[in-house]
Amino acid sequence: MKIQRWMLLGMFCLSVSFVGCDSRIEPAARPVLTVYCGATMIGAVSEIASLVEHEKNCEIQITKGGSGNLLRAIEVNREGDLYLPGADSYIQQAREQGFVDQVVAVGENRAVILVPEGNPKNISNDPVVFTDPQYRSIFADPSSGSIGRMAGEIFTKRGVMDAALDQVSRISTDSKDITTAVKSGEVDMGVNWYAVTCWAENRDELDAVLMSEEFAPPKKLVLGRLTLSKYPEIADFFMQIAGGSRGKEIFEKYGFGELKEVAP
Repeated sequence: MKIQRWMLLGMFCLSVSFVGCDSRIEPAARPVLTVYCGATMIGAVSEIASLVEHEKNCEIQITKGGSGNLLRAIEVNREGDLYLPGADSYIQQAREQGFVDQVVAVGENRAVILVPEGNPKNISNDPVVFTDPQYRSIFADPSSGSIGRMAGEIFTKRGVMDAALDQVSRISTDSKDITTAVKSGEVDMGVNWYAVTCWAENRDELDAVLMSEEFAPPKKLVLGRLTLSKYPEIADFFMQIAGGSRGKEIFEKYGFGELKEVAP
C-alpha cells in the first residue's frame, strides 16, 4: 500500500509538471483600450498612453482622424474607451448621443492663420484676408473635423463665408494636410491650430498669425470616457493622468496650453 501511494504521488507530480509546461496554456491577455483622438493631439496622447501602458500593464490603440469622422466611427463601431476631439462641441454632441459619461479638461486649442516662417507675404490677422485674390489659401471642410468647423465659425462671424469659399485654392480634410500644404508652398496661408507651430518638425518652418478672440476664441480640449468602454477603471486612470499635472505638462509641450496674446 505504501508503495502504491508513493507511485500515485509520483504520477500526480509528473502530471502537474507536464501541465505546467503545456505550450497550449497561454498567459492572460493584456487589456486593449482604444482612444479616438483628433489628429492634432496625437503626440500628446501617445506620450500619455505610454505612461498608462506601463503603469496598468495594458495596450492602448490610438485611432486618429478628424473629430467629426471619429465620432461617426464611434457611432458605427459601437466600441472604444476614450474620445478626444479638437473642440468640446464634439464632446457635447457625443454626450447627447449617450456615448460619453465622464469628462476631463486637458488643455486648449486655438485657431490661427498658418503661414510660412517669418510671414513673408505679410498676411494680416483679419480673416477677411481669405477673400483676397492675391493669396492662395486652404482650410478644412467644416463637416470633417474640428479645424474645419472652427474655420466655418470664423468666416461666418466675420461675414465672409461665401467669399472665402469662392476664393479658397483647395478645401482640405484635416490639420495635417493643411500643415503640409503651407510648408510645401502649395498655398500662402491656411486656417489651422496654433499647436502645429510648436512641434519640432514645424517650428522652424511655420508661424502663427493670431486672430482676435472675437473671431477665433480658445476652444477647450475635453477628454471623454465612452459608455462603450470595456475597461472603465483603466480609462478613468488615463483621464486622471491626462487631466493632472503630468498631463498638463505634456499638453503644454505640444502647444495646447493657455494662449492669451493677440497679434496687433
